[in-house]
Order: sequence, then structure tokens, then C-alpha cells
Amino acid sequence: MIDRRGALKSSVLSAAAAVAGIQVTRSAQGAEIDKPAIVLVHGAWHGAWTWSELVPQLARAGYASIAFDLPGAGARTLLPKSFHKRPLDVVAFGEERSPVASITQDQRTAATIEVVRYAASLGHGKVVLVGHSWGGLTISHVAEAVPQLVQSVVYLSAFLLPNGAAAATMITNPAFSDSMIRSLQRADPRKVGAMRIDPRTEDPEARAAMKQAFYGDLSDDRFEAISNLLHPDEVASTAAFPMAISSARYGSVERHYVGMDADRAVPPTAQIEMIKTLDDSQIGGKTTVHRMSGSHSPFFSKPDALSELIVKIAG
Repeated sequence: MIDRRGALKSSVLSAAAAVAGIQVTRSAQGAEIDKPAIVLVHGAWHGAWTWSELVPQLARAGYASIAFDLPGAGARTLLPKSFHKRPLDVVAFGEERSPVASITQDQRTAATIEVVRYAASLGHGKVVLVGHSWGGLTISHVAEAVPQLVQSVVYLSAFLLPNGAAAATMITNPAFSDSMIRSLQRADPRKVGAMRIDPRTEDPEARAAMKQAFYGDLSDDRFEAISNLLHPDEVASTAAFPMAISSARYGSVERHYVGMDADRAVPPTAQIEMIKTLDDSQIGGKTTVHRMSGSHSPFFSKPDALSELIVKIAG
């Protein structure tokens, strides 16, 4: 028998996503209404595809989950014209203004809030909000904006900043000295309006560095396939956007940090520094820390273990 009420609800939710201009991948098959839905926010140069192996895992565990493209990322990005021309004109690539330079953190926060609002109706009215890497910036702003809809925030080797801080400042902290991200940059963000990398580079050293930074524990063949999905421009304005969180709102939300012990993008030293800085800032609560072995992207290298951990956090 067709569940017409369920089908109608699904169509309404899809329509809401379309109106909001959000590219969504979700799974609610087998999900139970008494559990929180899980919203997955990708990191820099990535997209909703980041979570393609995790979403089915969460569905099998009975959790509805939603992965979507932030404005200016994934299927919602635009590519600089110089990126298409090979061999690459490094001068042109280093100077061309990014077509996503005008995207703001406020737009990303608003888009995520839209997803959170209707994701909450898939479960018991609240969501578990997971942010990977650069996505940590967005989930902090969302938890501040709609704390009543967020059961917990989960930072997956992500940026975790205190009130008033900006990612651009954090990156210059000595705790980030082992990060390989700056070595991947191919343009001055202040000039082009983006943190620009070249995921199509054929330079062996550059490719090896990219693999180490993002996918250190994947095979070379797997890396070659996945790296084709990366886009070159990550919106630069988000780096300078100051964190605006309060103890009354953000501090009321349970928070978790999942640290990767072999991360070369957000190194363990940086993870520890960010957790300590936030917890010492008197924002409220205390960050529950979970440790996993592996590099920056466990959603590909260890989706089973990551799913189990998120399910444990979700309760």
C-alpha cells in the first residue's frame, strides 16, 4: 500500500528545498520519528558528495540525514575561466577574480538554517548538526541562530572558534604550522576573492600534497577519482568573518569534537588548541572530545566507524 501521507510530506520537503535553492541529498528510509535528523555540512572545496557513503550508513541505522551544497560550493559553484585551459596559465589562474567571490557567510548560514528547519520535521523536532573542516564555521553560526532546533553540534576535524575570532587569524596560529593547506594555494585570496587550489594539476608533487592534506589514508586510485569532484575556489570572505556566538544561545547547545590523529589539513595540535580556546572562553558547556585514527576525510576512509560515532552522539 502506498503511504500517501508520507509521499506528500516528501514532496513538500523537496519543494521547500527547491524554493530555497538548495541542492539536497537525503535519506529517510527506515528513519524513526523519535530520533533527531542529521544535517551534514561539507568543508572547503567540497560539496554534498562528501557524504555520499555516510548517508546510506546513517539510514541503515534508522536516521534521516541531509547533505547539501553550501552557496558557492559543490554543484552551486562557478569556475574561473582560466581553470578550464590546459596546460594551465598559472599567471592568469593566479590573477582572475573568482566568480564566487561575492558569496558571504551570511548566505551560507541562511541556507543551512533552511535545511535545518525542514530536516527537524523528519525526526523529533531537532537535528544533529555535523560540520567538516571549514564547515565548522557555518554550524557555529547556525547553532547561535536556531539553538532550539539543534540537539548537538559535531565538529569533524573542523574549525571551532570563540566569539569574535576569525578563521584567517586561527590559520596563522603556530598550532596550524603543520597544516598543508597553505601549500596548496595558487592565488592571493585578497586579490581573487577565493582560496584557490588546482585539483586538476598534473604536477606529481602537488598531487601528492593534495592527497596528504585531504585523503592521506586512501589509495592512489581512490584519490584520483575523488579529487576530480573538488572545485578550485573556496569563498575567501568567510575566513575574515568574525564568529558571533553567545553563551545564552550557542552555549546552550551540546557540542562534540571528532579529532583525526593523522590530519594534515587541520592538525591535531590545531584541534586541541581550538577546543581549549573555546572551552576557556566561558561560552558555556564543555566540548566532548572523540578521537579517531586516520586523516582528514573519514567519511571516505572509515564511513562505518564515523557513522557509528555519529549515531552514538545522536542517541
